[in-house]
Amino acid sequence: MIRENLLQVKHNIEDACGRSGRDASEVGLIAVSKTKPIEMLREAYEAGVRDFGENRALELADKYQALPKDIRWHMIGHLQRNKVKYLVGKVHLIHSVDSLRLAQELQREAEKKQVQVNILVEVNVAGEKSKFGGSLEDTLQLVREIALLPSVHIKGLMTVAPYVQDQEENRRIFAGLKQLAVDIERKSIDNVSMNVLSMGMTGDYRVAVEEGATYVRVGTGIFGDRTVT
Repeated sequence: MIRENLLQVKHNIEDACGRSGRDASEVGLIAVSKTKPIEMLREAYEAGVRDFGENRALELADKYQALPKDIRWHMIGHLQRNKVKYLVGKVHLIHSVDSLRLAQELQREAEKKQVQVNILVEVNVAGEKSKFGGSLEDTLQLVREIALLPSVHIKGLMTVAPYVQDQEENRRIFAGLKQLAVDIERKSIDNVSMNVLSMGMTGDYRVAVEEGATYVRVGTGIFGDRTVT
């Protein structure tokens, strides 16, 4: 099932790229594996997946130990400062940095372990009270502050769009994140690039790709309905 689902998702990404004049190689697929057992991750790995996304730091750390070391791990869920120590040195990219205090904790841990940390700044484009992330208006200032941390490198932006029945409703959300990235890029801030846009999940990743996503985060579309824990 997982192999077939992957093929369908990749086909959908290619279609979306074709509609928007993009090359499919510009879009990375992250298999969102939160709550999924190791066996399912191995099946996805054997089908060619190398990017996995987790929501919980301890679950990611446990899976990191159990699975091949060429996997690129992505922390996509809300990250508490007291869990930073479990991730630094293990993750390829932290998508969910939404405060200077969290970035400063990442800097302290990076110095301790003598590593570099790549992050995305999370933006709550829709302004949903239930979601994490800074506002569109406050993001530039946060980017400027984090950019001063020498071991923490901003690679782009991330957003979690609202759950909708019709993915077209989220097009403006993705377009808004893309425009913000363009605006920040024009500022030419040291230690900041806007090459990565992490946006789009199972229900809306095709529209996200059309609007410029470079990473889409797909869980149910690959692994099936999520396990409730």
